[in-house]
Parts: sequence; structure tokens; C-alpha cells
Amino acid sequence: MQASQQDFEKAQNDLKTLKKDPGNDVKLKLYALFKQATQGSCNAPKPGMLDFVNKAKWDAWNSLGSLSKDEAKKSYVELVNGLILSEAPAKDTASLSTGQKYDTLQVITEDNITKIFLNRPEKKNAITLQMYKEIGLALDEAAKDDNTVITVLTGHGDYFCSGNDLNNFTNIPPEGKEKMASDSAVILEAFVSKFIDFPKPLIAVINGPAVGISVTILGLFDIVYATDRATFHTPFSQLGQSPEGCSSYTFPRVMGLSKAVEVLLFNKLLTAHEACKLGLVTEVFPDATFQKEVWGRLRSYGELPKNSLVFSKQLIRDTEKEKLHAVNVQECERLKERWLSDDCMNAIISFFQKKAKL
Repeated sequence: MQASQQDFEKAQNDLKTLKKDPGNDVKLKLYALFKQATQGSCNAPKPGMLDFVNKAKWDAWNSLGSLSKDEAKKSYVELVNGLILSEAPAKDTASLSTGQKYDTLQVITEDNITKIFLNRPEKKNAITLQMYKEIGLALDEAAKDDNTVITVLTGHGDYFCSGNDLNNFTNIPPEGKEKMASDSAVILEAFVSKFIDFPKPLIAVINGPAVGISVTILGLFDIVYATDRATFHTPFSQLGQSPEGCSSYTFPRVMGLSKAVEVLLFNKLLTAHEACKLGLVTEVFPDATFQKEVWGRLRSYGELPKNSLVFSKQLIRDTEKEKLHAVNVQECERLKERWLSDDCMNAIISFFQKKAKL
């Protein structure tokens, strides 16, 4: 369905009501879609290299190529609606069965799909300890929900997820660093176990850059769809840490040993197309049409027989579960030691020192 001129104008007005800055990448995308919707393909002369702002705008508009005005208008409306939705207090979608509310997520169930949105766009969806627990609760709810056929994890804003919120490591309890490390390892092990044991098809929709834990758990998903704007980075050795999310097992199996070593030990950043070529990503979509193409496909998946999907996944996945749980325990034990190491502490201190200078 095409967006009407009235929808387009309403989206422009709705955009002015946003309370949070959606980030430069999203603002560039909105600019480009608006220009494409109103003027068509980029026909302006390319700004000089030193005109950084206008060159970024020109690049964003030019990247849309021959996208039609109607498609650009529709994508603009969908993007704005998503931003508005991310700020709205969801009535039936943000509540747990216990009456609690998700403070760091937005959870929507429609079209037989449970959509779990990481909802800290102003922090690039960095994962807090509370967020770890809420994602686990959302997965439990989706697993039990008879109306859920597939479950999707994605993010609001211009990032999928920037990895751990390093403030997790600054809240040291009175019992000391050892207690913090031990508690964090328990939370992480439980979090990863939720993905290992999830019984229904689990799909990641990578809407932007992904870092750390949000990359390592991708080997536990059944499908990973990514925008061509996404990147994948696991900078563990830079932070004095070690792999988690069962990636020490899944990555070598998916991409081969030497490629996994480049990514997990030597901090190699992958583009979306590189990640797809290595098998970490299932398919890459143009950013301009990403949301439309992916959600259209997922809605068709939601119409498939639920039990058939569940039993088929059991046949594919169950033989690996025992091994994955053992790897998860081993990784968390190693990380507990790493979090207490001078390597890790010095890296975190350095991060906050650099942040303070900005």
C-alpha cells in the first residue's frame, strides 16, 4: 500500500514532536528519503570534499538511486512512524504477565509475530544488566504465547546494539569486584541460555551497527537479516575480554576457524556483505527498502503452521543444545576471570577517560 500525500505531510509534522534525537544516521536517512520523495533521484552537484555536512547529505540522497517517489514517501512515513512508536508508552505491548513494564524494550505481538525492540536509541541500545533480564523475560513470554509463531529481535534508532553498557562495570557492590563479576557471569549465562533453549523460530533484524554480545549471539538465531548499513564488530581483546554468546563454538563452525579468529581475537570489523559471505548473516537488503522487504517476508512466515516450525527446529537444533550449554558455562567462567583482570579494568578506565574528554 502506497503512502498518501496526507500520510506524508502528517509524518513531517509528527517528526517535529520527537523528544529524543534519533541520531545523525537516521536524520540523514530522513533527509534523503524526503528529497527523493519530493524531487526524485539526486540531481544536485556533488559538494566539495571539505563541505562535510552537505557532502554527507548528498551521499545519503544519492545512495537511494532510482527509488521511486512513491516508495521513498512510503519509507519516510514508515521510518517516522517507527520513531514515534519507539517513544510511545505501549499499553498492551510493554507489559509482562506479572504486571511489570519493560523499561528498556518495546514488545509488540501482531501478525503472529512477537517483535522485541531494543529501546535505548539515545545510548545506541547498549545493554544494561536490567536489559539482559528484560530480554530473557520477553523471550519467555514469546515462547509461551500461543499466538506467537516466530519471534524477532531488532532495535530502535540507528544502531541495532552497541554491546554492553560499560557502566555495568562501574556499579561495584559493597562485597567488591569479585561479587560484581560473579553476579554478571550468572546473568550472562542465563541470558545466553534463553537463546539456546528458545523453541520457536528466532530471527534477528539487524537495523544498524552491531557490537559485542549483540554479534556473538547471532549464531544462536535461525535467520539473520541485515541492512547494508550494518556492521559487525567483536572488540574483545581491545577490552581485555574474551568471547561469549557461544561464539567460540558457533563462529568457527559457521565461518571457518581462521575467519573466526580474525573476528573474535583480532577485532576484525565485518560489513553486512562480508558477514553474509561468511554465513553469519542470511541475507542483506538495501537500507532504503530494508524495513519494507524484511517485515513483508516475516509476515508471510507468521502464517506458517506453528507446530510444524517448532518440531522442525527441534530436529535441527536439539542435537547441539548440550554442547552449547557447556560452551556457555565455559565462556562465562573465563569472562568472570577476565573482568577482574588488569587488562579489562585498564581498558574500561581508558574508555571512560576518553569519554570524559569529549
